[in-house]
Amino acid sequence: MNSQDFRPAYLGLVESDGLAARAERALAALQECCLCPRNCGVDRTRGELGFCQVGRRVRVDSAAPHFGEESPLVGEHGSGAVFFAGCNLHCVFCQNYEISQCPASVAETTAQELADAMLALQQAGCGNINFVTPSHVVPQILEALVLAAKAGLNIPLVYNTSSYDALSTLELLDGVVDIYMPDAKFMSRDASSRFCAAPDYPDRAREAIAAMHAQVGDLVLDEKGRALRGVLVRHLVMPGDLASTREWMDFLASLSTNMYVNIMDQYRPCHMAGGIEELSRHLSGEEYSAALTSAHEAGIRRLDERNPARVLELMERFFKRRQ
Repeated sequence: MNSQDFRPAYLGLVESDGLAARAERALAALQECCLCPRNCGVDRTRGELGFCQVGRRVRVDSAAPHFGEESPLVGEHGSGAVFFAGCNLHCVFCQNYEISQCPASVAETTAQELADAMLALQQAGCGNINFVTPSHVVPQILEALVLAAKAGLNIPLVYNTSSYDALSTLELLDGVVDIYMPDAKFMSRDASSRFCAAPDYPDRAREAIAAMHAQVGDLVLDEKGRALRGVLVRHLVMPGDLASTREWMDFLASLSTNMYVNIMDQYRPCHMAGGIEELSRHLSGEEYSAALTSAHEAGIRRLDERNPARVLELMERFFKRRQ
C-alpha cells in the first residue's frame, strides 16, 4: 500500500465523535473493572486497585523513540514507544518487573499529558505510537487519544500486548487500532499458571489474537517497508520448549500462513526465573533453530529478520539529530 493512500482508522471516528463515545464507554468499565480476563470488579475510579495495581490514571514510565522493535515498526525515526507501568500478568521471568509489577514507583499521568506525549513522538518523526503493555489502561488511552487526534495526531497506533485481553475490550478498539502486536506466550495451562499466574492464558490469548486478526488482517507494509495495518505476532522461544512453539505456529497458520511472526531468541533468566529450574538457563542455538523449523513446517511464510547493524545506524542518526 502507498503511504499516501493510508489514513489511520481512528481519524474517521474522531470526525463522527465516535471516538469520544468509545472512550466514555471504556471509562465506565473502570467502575467495576472488567477490562481483562482477571475481571477484578474493583472501582478504579475511586482508587480501588485490582491485579494490575493501577487506578483511574495511567502511569507512564517513558515515552520515546524506540529502535529495538521489528523493522516494519522502526522505519527511519523509531517507533514511538509509550511504556505503561502495571500489568495484568505477573511473569516470573519479566525483564521489566520493576515497572510492570511495582507500578506505584511510577508517577501518575493525566490524559492531557499522555496526549502531549503522543504528539511529541509524532513531532520527533516516529512513524507510529506504540502502546506497550496497554491491556489494563485502554480507557485512559482512548481518553487521551481523543485529545491528541483533535490536536493533529495522524500516525498509526500499535497495540503491543501480552494477549491476555478481554474480547469486550478489543471490541472497543475495533476501528481505532491499526496494528496489533500480540505475544504468543504459553500454550500449556500448567506453564501459564506457574509462570504467569494465568492458567486460562492459552484460551484467552488464542481468542484475542483471532479477534485482532479479524479486525485488521495480515500485516500491510508501505512502499518503504513500514507497517501501516495488520497483526504482527511475537513468540519468545523458551528453554525446553516451555512455550510450545509448534502448537503456536500451527494455530497462527490456521488464521493465516501470511501472518507476520517474530520468533525471538532473547530469553534470559530475569526476575525470579533464576530460582526456577526450567527457567534458569539461556536458550540454546539448537532450540532456536528448532523453533524456526517449526514455523516453516507449519507453513508460516513471513518471519521477521533482524538487522543489528541497521538498528545501530538508526540510533546513531537519532542521537546526532539531538546534538
